[in-house]
Amino acid sequence: MTDSTLRALSQPEPEVSDPLHELLRQGARDLIAKAVEAELATFLAQYADTTLEDGRQAVVRNGYLPERTVQTGIGAVTVKVPKVRDRSDGQACFNSTLLPPYLKRARSVEELIPWLYLKGVSTGDYQEALSALLGDQAKGLSANTVSRLKAQWLDEHKAWCQRDLADRRYVYWWADGIYSNVRLDDRLCLLVIIGVTEHGRKELVAVEDGHRESEASWTELLTGLRERGLIEAPRLAIGDGALGFWKALSKVYPDTAHQRCWVHKTANVLNKLPKSVQPKVKANLHEIWMAETREAAHQAFDRTLKRFGAKYPQAMDCLAKDRDELLAFYDFPAEHWVHIRTTNPIESTFATVRLRTKRSRNCGSRDTTLAMVFKLLQSAQKRWRRIKHFQKLELVVSNVKFQDGEQVADQSDRTAA
Repeated sequence: MTDSTLRALSQPEPEVSDPLHELLRQGARDLIAKAVEAELATFLAQYADTTLEDGRQAVVRNGYLPERTVQTGIGAVTVKVPKVRDRSDGQACFNSTLLPPYLKRARSVEELIPWLYLKGVSTGDYQEALSALLGDQAKGLSANTVSRLKAQWLDEHKAWCQRDLADRRYVYWWADGIYSNVRLDDRLCLLVIIGVTEHGRKELVAVEDGHRESEASWTELLTGLRERGLIEAPRLAIGDGALGFWKALSKVYPDTAHQRCWVHKTANVLNKLPKSVQPKVKANLHEIWMAETREAAHQAFDRTLKRFGAKYPQAMDCLAKDRDELLAFYDFPAEHWVHIRTTNPIESTFATVRLRTKRSRNCGSRDTTLAMVFKLLQSAQKRWRRIKHFQKLELVVSNVKFQDGEQVADQSDRTAA
């Protein structure tokens, strides 16, 4: 080879320019800059009437903090945060809520790290996995960085499990056990509870490691909630009939009504039937839980048991044993039925974080998997919507009686009428 050829081969390959990618990043920079400027304008407006003795403004702009980069889903974006100067007592300090001082990566990236871990990506492979999204900034996500994040999330979960619950009150609970395979042929069962506050907001109440879905594990979890101040029992709990949760709930919160999940029950019944019969039975089950009144539901229940009981006794026994618990929702506002007939809030949350995957050598320890799921659930919680007609929750909390989803008038009102 000639010297010129060797020099050419030794030169690094030029980076491939992506005009669209650069345009998106420039747009992100401009949008962030405008949003931060708007934050600053609001902050300065609070001190508009604060002046010095000579009439000058006490709080004014004072340049920018050092430029830094934030990792986002479209790569590294350069940002600058303005500073202010308080010329009076020095107490005023501007902190952007959009760009906190220690923000290194966007929340979407924070969520991606535990997601990749749960999908079996090892700590050492993160940089390669994220390079397509973050470009050169993925180099900052070394194995040590990810390990520190995992340790931090473990501590956050432990602190969260010890939080004070004296000021919390939940009207409805959804409970489920979520399974995952981890190292050493061990199996992790996550005990998850999501609750609805009296203001209609959904919150993560508990996510802890349990021994399968045993009564002992659920009793330990519920007792812990009560000891930390959650004295008021939820009015209704929704879950799968196979849970040890129900026996534990009856011990710790005996006043809570039980509602079996119709999605789980339907699946359990259909699994005991030939495929050719499943559509017919499913249609009959639909008639039960869609009935307008409890009486109509009982009639549909009887028709289903009579029609299929002789040929498929196991399936019908599975249906009949939870009859009362399957129809508990009729004692609550009809506007809430769509929420309380199933454990859909938990199921939909785990649809993209489903842990019942094939065993992988990279699935990690029990504690780490638990911490990762906790972080993903915390992120998901920020996007949960209020339940429909949450105003009716005040009536439920006040022990107002409902029959077939409608409020029952007071005895005194009926007498006056």
